[in-house]
Amino acid sequence: MLSRLSLSTRALSRVAVSRTFVTVEKATADDALGLSGYKSIDYTINEDSTVYDAVSKFAAFNIGCLVTIDGAGSMTGIISERDYINKIALLGRTSKDTSVKEISTKSGDLVTAKLDESVEDCMAKMLTKDIRHLPLVGNDGNVVGMISIKDLVKTVVQEKEDTIKVLTNFALGRGGHYGSE
Repeated sequence: MLSRLSLSTRALSRVAVSRTFVTVEKATADDALGLSGYKSIDYTINEDSTVYDAVSKFAAFNIGCLVTIDGAGSMTGIISERDYINKIALLGRTSKDTSVKEISTKSGDLVTAKLDESVEDCMAKMLTKDIRHLPLVGNDGNVVGMISIKDLVKTVVQEKEDTIKVLTNFALGRGGHYGSE
């Protein structure tokens, strides 16, 4: 079995050099958005809403972050569970008397990603800034979605499973040549 696997690996290397075969595309933020729970909900909140409204939305949708928007629908920042804990609960303020814009992270300090950025680049941004959520912006700069670190992990796992499937099919003779699926 080991020699057969080694032979298949060598054959795979030769095929990869001499011609193209079925491969797994590099995962992007758009792929992560497709797996995200944020895709099917309204992940925005007006910055003039109360923090209580934001926390209610966190609980209703089982999420930890919302994009804050102004009256025109433009992104002004984000509010997260961390903001609530650090700026309301620990300071003795009340969520019903505090507006979202008073405690949100403003768009000037916000880390975002574009839909075509790689999952690895998104993870690097999140790890560098120690954040768990990343608003996604379109080419026009408007927010088009939100992903969490959990969405990125799910995407990486899916990418690895796809790679294993392609390699398994090739090793079993069900792929690796022109036109095979």
